[in-house]
Amino acid sequence: MAAPALLPPPTMDQEGAAPPAPATPSPAPPQPEPELKPPLLRRLPPVRVTSEFDSERRLFSHRLSCRVLDGVAKLRLRVSHGAGGGGIPWGPPEVGLMARNFSVVVDPATRGAVLRGATDLAGSLRLRASHNTKEQQGEVAITANLRDSPCKIELSSLVPPNGLPRATFFFPNGEVSIKEKILDEGNRILSVNGLVKSRVLNGVCTAVYNDNAMNIKYRYKDDEISFVPSISLPSNSLSFAFKRQLTPLDKLSYWYNFDTNYWSAIYKHKANKHLKWKAGYESDNRLGWASLWVGDAGGSTKEVPFKAKVQLTLKVPQDNMQNSAVVFHVKKRWDF
Repeated sequence: MAAPALLPPPTMDQEGAAPPAPATPSPAPPQPEPELKPPLLRRLPPVRVTSEFDSERRLFSHRLSCRVLDGVAKLRLRVSHGAGGGGIPWGPPEVGLMARNFSVVVDPATRGAVLRGATDLAGSLRLRASHNTKEQQGEVAITANLRDSPCKIELSSLVPPNGLPRATFFFPNGEVSIKEKILDEGNRILSVNGLVKSRVLNGVCTAVYNDNAMNIKYRYKDDEISFVPSISLPSNSLSFAFKRQLTPLDKLSYWYNFDTNYWSAIYKHKANKHLKWKAGYESDNRLGWASLWVGDAGGSTKEVPFKAKVQLTLKVPQDNMQNSAVVFHVKKRWDF
């Protein structure tokens, strides 16, 4: 019987202890196989349908949109028709294709189309153009930034041209434009229009000058009060708007015109984000009304799929209360 083979003694480290045995590597966990989607589902773009109904006009409108060309552009179809088979009948839909720098909207009812496009040129120049095939008229404009400043200048003209191009100068606090204007006698003059904004006394003052008339408006707003007086020159027409946040859920708005003595008032109560009601009165129409909103009235149906907004309004004429009417507006969206 052969003697068993002797194994060599384990090597010793400097401290005299044997080194630990190497750990056996654990096998790597199996990688999950990637989920394969049918090619057809990857090719189908998401479709969004938004439907609206206005009971006062008895009109349905539907808008269908989807992304095409790998999301580069959006295809939109819009169609309207009357309720109950009356009013406005079904007609050909308005078709639009919108991209970042190009859009075309075709209206078969008028047999016309509106084309718009824009592109960046060399340096800081940007060119944009539009054309209406039915009116056979368009506009072309070129904008240039003034070096590193926030100011820019734009030259625009009708196509075919009908006089000198319009020049507009944009600066951080407003804009000024010069264009040619044709008077009733046929004479041509240069017209200057502009808008200027400036902060004054913790508010914003805005002056708008257009066709020899100026409107000056001052707006002060904090967490509780908003006060907006305005005056028109040279007519000296004065009006003001006042808003008061009574509580975080209640708000009162009031508007008064000193020339006509017309006024209006609105009281709003917001129970939560998706439920609010309003009540108001308009002296020029001698009309009182109350409105109930279900859904975020100030929000957009793009926020949450399958979202709906409903507005119910009761109108009560002061002169003839028997002609009171209830109207409602519904907006609903589906994503497929």
